Amino acid sequence: QVQLVESGGGLVQAGGSLRLSCTASGRTFRSSAMGWFRQAPGKEREFVAGIAYNGDRTNYAESVKGRFTISRDNAKNTVYLQMNSLKLEDTAVYICAVDLGLVGDVPRVSQHFYDYWGQGTQVTVSV
Repeated sequence: QVQLVESGGGLVQAGGSLRLSCTASGRTFRSSAMGWFRQAPGKEREFVAGIAYNGDRTNYAESVKGRFTISRDNAKNTVYLQMNSLKLEDTAVYICAVDLGLVGDVPRVSQHFYDYWGQGTQVTVSV
């Protein structure tokens, strides 16, 4: 069993920055890929970014490339999402998830591969 707790969400003006954190319980964190997803009202949940177990490989949605950075600190069992140049369309609940079954080092995009999910943290971008 893995528990994930996100933090760092909030209200920010367009063009601003936020850093999200996701802290995991359990020893599997250090050997597992992690992902950030988001879900806006009335929309499907979508992949935002992923990171391999050792942090060497990352993967981003086209909509956030160049603006968001995913990273992890295995000593703290925590994965981060640094979000810069935020846009109105980034408004969503951001959810972290763990992929226990990844073979190889490229984080997977499909949510169906992820085994455990956090409750999410709200990010609201205003004009």
